[in-house]
Amino acid sequence: MAKTIPALRDVISSMKKINIGELNIKVPIIQGGMGIGVSLSGLAAAVANEGGVGTISAVAPGFREPDFLTNFREANMRALAKEIQKARELTKGILAVNIMVALTNFADMVQTASKEKIDVIISGAGLALNLPEYRPEGCKTKLVPIVSTDRALNIIIRKWFKSYNCLPDAVVLESPYSGGHQGVKMDEVGDPQFDLEQQLPRVLAVVNECERLYNKKLPVFVAGGVQTGADIRKFVEMGAAGAQIGTRFITTDECDASLEFKQQYVNAQSPDDIVVIRSPVGLPLRVLKTKFVKSIIAGENKPIACYYKCLHTCDYKSVSFCIAKALINAQSGHIDEGVCCSGVNGYKNNKIVSVHEVFEQIQEEYLAEN
Repeated sequence: MAKTIPALRDVISSMKKINIGELNIKVPIIQGGMGIGVSLSGLAAAVANEGGVGTISAVAPGFREPDFLTNFREANMRALAKEIQKARELTKGILAVNIMVALTNFADMVQTASKEKIDVIISGAGLALNLPEYRPEGCKTKLVPIVSTDRALNIIIRKWFKSYNCLPDAVVLESPYSGGHQGVKMDEVGDPQFDLEQQLPRVLAVVNECERLYNKKLPVFVAGGVQTGADIRKFVEMGAAGAQIGTRFITTDECDASLEFKQQYVNAQSPDDIVVIRSPVGLPLRVLKTKFVKSIIAGENKPIACYYKCLHTCDYKSVSFCIAKALINAQSGHIDEGVCCSGVNGYKNNKIVSVHEVFEQIQEEYLAEN
């Protein structure tokens, strides 16, 4: 008789109850926010329906709006509200919005997400020191910063408590092995001091001190290179609450990007198909080695006409390419002029499957014997 495998949600719940504030997370997986337009309402709702936290990216969600180029601010606020509303029609599960600190419309996106009563706001790509400032009084939206070190979390906790009389509701600890922008300098990529195995115990010590001082529990979700259920189990056994996973959800039916975009990850065969380049914002950027990326590595400059002014630290007059345009091109299927962000394990995405199948695979991996 075949062995019955209990659901991942049952396995984890029996070990540790996972809450972000009063929100009960049935499966301890947060789907990473991926822009531009990779994780919108479709992917977020599908993940939420499986019991995880489905995340909508707030990076230029208005790229399809007719006035995107002429009214960047309003187009993005309108589109984000639409995506949250569409996701709510598709799921009763927990939804988040990922909002990068580096965005020039950061405050707009936080206020819009809060107005739409999103369950959780997750914020990285810089220290989210003033995130609570833009959450309206009485709003129940949970605030979750992304950090790469214990020092960063300490700074955020002190700042939030002193200036806003509040604390994070959870934290995402992200190593520099994730897709997209990394929270370290170029020469720090690959430095073992930023590995999750090194940083997680230090971050948990900060969390324990926070609980002692303020009587507030902060679940820690690990991210960056976390691909399998076995990875999740390893870090849960170290004290993490769960994991944030992004790249693995790209090759799903419900991912909001084009089929051509998804196929690039299926086509990737080895770690050598993923590289780190310098982003126009000056940070390391982990991407698939597409034709476009190869040309950037070779020193070719792409004509820049900045319509967006989307990132604070982008000196568009001196950069080699426009990150917003490259991301939109890739999402839409114009791969030869696009950038596809990928975590270090993106080459392992060898088939396009449903979100439900991904959760089933992670469950099996979690329960597999060492």
